[in-house]
Amino acid sequence: MTQCVGILLAGGLARRMGGGDKPLAEIGGRAILAHVIERLAPQCAGLALNANGDPARFAAFGLPVVADSVEGFVGPLAGVLAGMDYAAGHYPEATDVISAPADTPFLPADLVTRLSAERRRAGAQIAVAASGGRVHHAVALWPVALREPLRRALIEEGERKVSAFIARYPDVTVDWPAEPVDPFFNVNRPEDLALAASMAEKA
Repeated sequence: MTQCVGILLAGGLARRMGGGDKPLAEIGGRAILAHVIERLAPQCAGLALNANGDPARFAAFGLPVVADSVEGFVGPLAGVLAGMDYAAGHYPEATDVISAPADTPFLPADLVTRLSAERRRAGAQIAVAASGGRVHHAVALWPVALREPLRRALIEEGERKVSAFIARYPDVTVDWPAEPVDPFFNVNRPEDLALAASMAEKA
């Protein structure tokens, strides 16, 4: 199995939630972020949280917090780059980074193993998760070797679209069933919290 480091993406502005930190909202009495950590940590050599602003607000979760190195809230690609930089600096043996939004509480237990296996089978460089007819570009397995090309794309070329950067390289999409619970359901709006709470009973 690939040796990977997980990066949980929480660098956005959460406008549809009225601002604030979506991962700190609670489902069943526990922060969404706690659910995400519980799902992904066993699959990784280490985990870090990509978030901007005061890292102290996440102190209770015991994760290193890495901010975007590209200024201006430029999107998830900056978080992926932050994860690659963290992996390269703290886990030099790690070959890959697995990225996932920090507001996806039902991540599958086989996320890393399936993405890694399908990437190898397809001879691809990047493996991306999908479910329910949708591709989730922010849930992907990335080689740390793409770190400098990603930095150039962000800083010199102004690339902002995750899908566009992925399309530069051989990639494979790996599909998960969306029933009984979509493993990549994410909380975007206040009303999603009640939905997530009912889904948690089935997950």
